[in-house]
Amino acid sequence: MKSVTPIKHFASAVAMVRPAAFGYNPETAANNHFQHIPLSHLTLQQSAAAEFEAMVKLLRDNGIEVLILNDEAEPRKPDAVFPNNWFTCNDGHITVFPMCAVSRRAEKSLQFIDQIKFHSGISALTDLSFYEKENKFLEGTGSMVIDHPNRIIYACTSPRTNYELLLQFASTNNYHTVIFEAADEKGREIYHTNVLMCIGDTFAVICSEAINKKDRERVLQTLIEMGHEIIEISFNQMNSFAGNMLQLVNDKREKLLVMSRTAYNSLMPAQILKLEKYCKLLVPDVSEIERAAGGSVRCMMAELFY
Repeated sequence: MKSVTPIKHFASAVAMVRPAAFGYNPETAANNHFQHIPLSHLTLQQSAAAEFEAMVKLLRDNGIEVLILNDEAEPRKPDAVFPNNWFTCNDGHITVFPMCAVSRRAEKSLQFIDQIKFHSGISALTDLSFYEKENKFLEGTGSMVIDHPNRIIYACTSPRTNYELLLQFASTNNYHTVIFEAADEKGREIYHTNVLMCIGDTFAVICSEAINKKDRERVLQTLIEMGHEIIEISFNQMNSFAGNMLQLVNDKREKLLVMSRTAYNSLMPAQILKLEKYCKLLVPDVSEIERAAGGSVRCMMAELFY
C-alpha cells in the first residue's frame, strides 16, 4: 500500500556545530573508510570553518533556520562538526546517544542541550550514554535513516550500531525497523547507514549493491511499498557521499535536498533530473571536511522538530 508522506515530517530547522579544532581522527578511521589522511594538518581548521560558514549561509539564504552551537578548542574534538551522531530532537523529545569512539564522547555538551531546549521549547530528555560502559552504541541519524511519516528506521548493523539497542530505541519510540547488513566494494562493513541511503518524501537514494543479497530485496520492497521512487547510486557515487543527503522544507514550504559538491559532481545527469523533480538542490562545498573526517552534509545537520 502506498504511503502518504506530508512534508511536515521534514525539518525546517537544523542545529550545526561550528568547529573549533577540526582535524583527522585516527580513532574513528579504524572503521570509517571514507576518511583520508590529509597532506597537511595545518590548514584543516581554517578550511573546515570556511566551509561551515558557507554552508550555514546557503541554508539560511534558502529559508532554513540554523541554530549554531559553538564548539570550544579544548578539549579538542576533531569531529564536533557532526552533531547528528550524538543527539536527535523529534517527537517533542531529545535523545542523547552512546558513541563508539571515546574521543567523540566529549562532543556531548550539557550547554548545547540547554541551548537546544531553550530554542525548541522541548524539555523531555533521554540520555542513553550509560550504554557506553556496556560497549553498546547507537550513533543517532548516522546509524539510523528514519522515515518519519511511516515510522520506519532503516539501519545497517556495525560496531557503531548495536542490534539490541536499535530494537530497544525503536520499540520505545514506536518505530518499525528494517535492519540489514551492508559492505563496501572491498567487503568492509559500512559504519553508518546514512552514507549509503537517503529517504525523501517520495524518493529514496540508495546504494543497494552495498546491501547483503539476503537483505536487499526486503529493503527495496519496503521502500517501494512506502511510496518511494528508488534512485540507485553506485559504489563510486556512495564513496563520493551521494548517499549522505538530507531533505528539508523551508519557510515557504518548498522542498530542498542538501548534498555536497562532491556528491553532486558524482551524479549522472539523469540522476540529477530525477532528484530535481522532487526538490530544489542545495550544493555546498565541504570537500575538506569530507576528506579528513569521512562525513558530509547530512552528518553536519541535526534536524530540529518542534
